[in-house]
Amino acid sequence: MLGNFLDEFEKVTDYWSPRVVAQVNDQYVKVAKIKGVLAWHKHDEEDELFYVIKGSVTIEYEGNAVTLSEGDFHVVPKGKMHNPVAEEECWIVLVEPVATKHTGDIVVEGTVPIVDQLV
Repeated sequence: MLGNFLDEFEKVTDYWSPRVVAQVNDQYVKVAKIKGVLAWHKHDEEDELFYVIKGSVTIEYEGNAVTLSEGDFHVVPKGKMHNPVAEEECWIVLVEPVATKHTGDIVVEGTVPIVDQLV
């Protein structure tokens, strides 16, 4: 498989709406444009990797936060409450198990089911 992340980002039209662009074994590779706040949530059984292509995002945790800039990556550990916040438009790549639900343990207005994330 050959792909180009920048080309894939051109297909993303809505914030907080990840698109699956590849699968590596039991992991999905997703692209998303984010801006603002989605929701505090956790993934009970899955780690989640954030990789920033453009812009910056702060991953808030209870009691602390991690800010990622272009080129940075961070793994959110399974079971850890977190809240991604992007003041300006940010382009991220997510790598997570195929069973990972968009907003983990909660469903909010912006939750996107996996069937709608598949390209």
